Amino acid sequence: MTSQVLTRWEPENAAFWKDTGSRVANRNLWISIPALMLAFSIWMLWSVVVVNLDRAGFQFSKNQLFWLTALPALSGATLRIFYSFLVPIFGGRRWTAISTATLLIPALGMGLALRDPTTSYPTLLALALLCGLGGGNFSSSMANISFFFPKSKKGLATGLNAGVGNLGVSVVQFVVPLVISIGLFGAFGGEPQQYMADGVERNLWLQNAGFIWVPIIIVASVAAWFGMNDIADARASFADQAIIFKRKHNWLMCWLYVGTFGSFIGFSAGFAMLTKTLFPEVNPMTYAFLGPLVGSLTRPFGGWVSDKLGGARVTLYTFIGMIAAVLGVLAFIPAEGQVGSFTGFLGLFIVLFALTGIGNGSTFRMIPVIFLTERQRKAAGKGVKAERQAVVDASKESAAVLGFSGAIGAYGGFFVPRSFGTSIELTGGASAALLFFIVFYMSCVGITWWFYARKNAAMPC
Repeated sequence: MTSQVLTRWEPENAAFWKDTGSRVANRNLWISIPALMLAFSIWMLWSVVVVNLDRAGFQFSKNQLFWLTALPALSGATLRIFYSFLVPIFGGRRWTAISTATLLIPALGMGLALRDPTTSYPTLLALALLCGLGGGNFSSSMANISFFFPKSKKGLATGLNAGVGNLGVSVVQFVVPLVISIGLFGAFGGEPQQYMADGVERNLWLQNAGFIWVPIIIVASVAAWFGMNDIADARASFADQAIIFKRKHNWLMCWLYVGTFGSFIGFSAGFAMLTKTLFPEVNPMTYAFLGPLVGSLTRPFGGWVSDKLGGARVTLYTFIGMIAAVLGVLAFIPAEGQVGSFTGFLGLFIVLFALTGIGNGSTFRMIPVIFLTERQRKAAGKGVKAERQAVVDASKESAAVLGFSGAIGAYGGFFVPRSFGTSIELTGGASAALLFFIVFYMSCVGITWWFYARKNAAMPC
C-alpha cells in the first residue's frame, strides 16, 4: 500500500514535526507498544509455566526447569541479531505485522502440548526455543520506532516503547496464574489437570497459558498491518547497516546493555524459580510480577531523565546502585549459618529491577546521541547537504545499534537463570552467581565513566 509508505520524513524539521510528524509518529508508537508487550509476554511465558508443571503432572528436576526458563532467552537473543537489520529491509509496518503474527506458533504450540502431561521434555524444550520469537521482536520494534522521532524525543519515545512493552513480562506473570485456574475455552481448551492442595482436589488448565494470547495476537497483527507506516528513507540493505560492526561504540554499548537489559530479562526469567528454591515456603507467583512491573515502569523514566541530565550520567549512577542492591540481596538470602529473610530479599530485588529499568532507558538514550554526534563531527564544515546526510546516516546506524545491542543484551536472559542454576547445583546457594554479577557491574561502571561520563570523555552523551 503506497499510501502507507512515507516518502518524506524529516523529524528534525520543527515545522514538519508540528504539522505532520508528531501525529504520525505517535500513532505508530501506540500500535507498536501493545504488539511489543505481547512479544514480551510470549517470550517470558515459561517463567510462569515452569512453576506450575509439577501440579499439572509433569515431573522434571530443578536443573531441567531452569533450562526451560533460560532457552527462550537464548533463542530470542539470537533472533534479535537478525531482527536488528530487518526493518530497513522489509519496512517497519510489514515486519511488525509479520513478526507479531509469528507469535501464534508458540502460543498455539504450548496450548496443545500442555494439555497432556506425557508430552516429552524435548518437545517442551523445542517450544521454549520457539518462545524466543517474542524476544526477537524487541530489536526490530526499537529500531523501527527510533526512525520516527527527533533526537530531543528519542529517549522518551524509545523508553515508552520498551518500557510499556516490557510490561508484558509482568502481565504474563499476573495473567497466567489467573487463566490457568478457569476453563475458559470449553471443549477446545481440553480437559483440566487435577492436583491436591490443602487436602482438596483442584483443577488446572495449564494449556490456557498458551491459548489466552491467540486472539490478542491476531488483533495486534491486523492493527500493525493497517495502522502503521513504512519510511522510504529508512530503507537500507544489510551491507549498509553492517558498518556498525566497525564502530567501537556499538560494542561498548552492547556491553553496557547486557548489564541493564540483560539483568532485567534474566532476573525476570529466573526470579520465580530462584524464590521457589531459596524460600520453598513462599508461593513465588504471588510476587513474581512485581519486579518486572517496577522495572518496566521505570524504563520510560530512565529515558526521560536522561533527556534532561544526559544518558551517561544516569547510566553511571544506575550501575553503582545495582552493585549496592546486589550486596543487599546477598545479605538476605539463606546461606550457611543464616536462614535468610524473604522480605529483605524481595525488597532489594525490586530495587534492583527498578534500577535495571532506569538503566535500560538511559543506555538507549545514549545510542542515538553517540552516533548522531559522530556523524555530525565528520560532516562539520562540508555544507548543508553533508550535514543532512549525516542525520540520515546516523538514524540508520543508531537504529541498527539499538537493535543489535538489544540482541546482545538479551543473552543475559539466558546466562542469569543459568548462573543461578549452576551456582545452586555446584555450591548449594546463589551467592556465587550474585558475586559474579557484582564484578560485571563494576566493569560497566568503569566503561561508562571512562568513555562517556568523565569530564573530558571523548563522547559525552
